[in-house]
Amino acid sequence: RDSLLNICMDAKHHKTAPGPEGQLYGQCALWKENACCTANTSLEAHQDQSYLYNFNWDHCGAMPEKCKRHFIQDTCLYECSPNLGPWIDQADNSWRKERIRHVPLCREDCEQWWEDCQDAVTCKVNWHKGWN
Repeated sequence: RDSLLNICMDAKHHKTAPGPEGQLYGQCALWKENACCTANTSLEAHQDQSYLYNFNWDHCGAMPEKCKRHFIQDTCLYECSPNLGPWIDQADNSWRKERIRHVPLCREDCEQWWEDCQDAVTCKVNWHKGWN
């Protein structure tokens, strides 16, 4: 690749190239001028039971809204950002050829995520595999 910016990764719900997507929903609207996601993907990122990954945020009881917003923002970043090139890594999955790894978080964002989610619970050790 010529550039590490303005590209979409090769994954299940990503567009092949970034571009304007004026109808992005909710927290994903930050990327409406240049997005790797579609409006439908952005809407699904906000659903408690989403077809994107066949995952339910409330899999172990209701996730508090203040906590859920961080996971939704993370999903929007993953699905919509055209500027994740420096962190794209090869994936060996049937549903995606690339993934992102080691994306830095601002300390303030990380601390706020912890503050908002410290009382939330999950019933899984690893969210990436072992779901029925």
